[in-house]
Amino acid sequence: MIWDFEFTVEAMPDLLSGLWVTVQVTILGYLIALSLGLLIAVVRRVRVVGPLVHGVMEFIRTTPLVVQLVFVFLLTPSVISGMTVGIVVLGVHYSAYTAEVYRSGIEGVAKGQWEAARALSLPASRTWGAIVLPQAIRKVIPALGNYLIAMFKDTPLLLAIGVAELLTQARRIGSASFQVVEAYTLVGFLFLAVSIPSAILIRRLERRYAAV
Repeated sequence: MIWDFEFTVEAMPDLLSGLWVTVQVTILGYLIALSLGLLIAVVRRVRVVGPLVHGVMEFIRTTPLVVQLVFVFLLTPSVISGMTVGIVVLGVHYSAYTAEVYRSGIEGVAKGQWEAARALSLPASRTWGAIVLPQAIRKVIPALGNYLIAMFKDTPLLLAIGVAELLTQARRIGSASFQVVEAYTLVGFLFLAVSIPSAILIRRLERRYAAV
């Protein structure tokens, strides 16, 4: 097969537009996953609601993401865009995983740290904010970073709800031009162009902040 460079030039603007949507969905969804996952990890330590929250998170983790996307999209009023639905569903779905990561980090904090906080009569907010979470988060930076890459690679599932992300654009361009191989190959290169720098950044953060 001879590569069609003219097609590449023509298709790139639309593909870059789809990539921009993909990046936005990933970043916003990841912020939701980080914040909601942390909240879930803390709430799960409360005896009354902990088991209920755990059950909900297990349900989310054990059902396919694409099914969740389509289900929520069909139940959502039409005034809410598919992109918004995708961001929220991705964020909530991955919060079930980040919550487990945070939980492992919290449980890895030495018991002596908790006991020292109680001995000093520190309020709960001070104990969590100044002692527990700074140590716990440092330990789980690598795992949290891996979920950023995983979420980025899961954004093509938004094709199921009509979001014009990168793969959707490639499918449209390939169908219109009958140059599917070129379109999907370009998608692969664009994903690599974002994934590789992200992985490098995560490794640098790991070396700088993660506990040894």
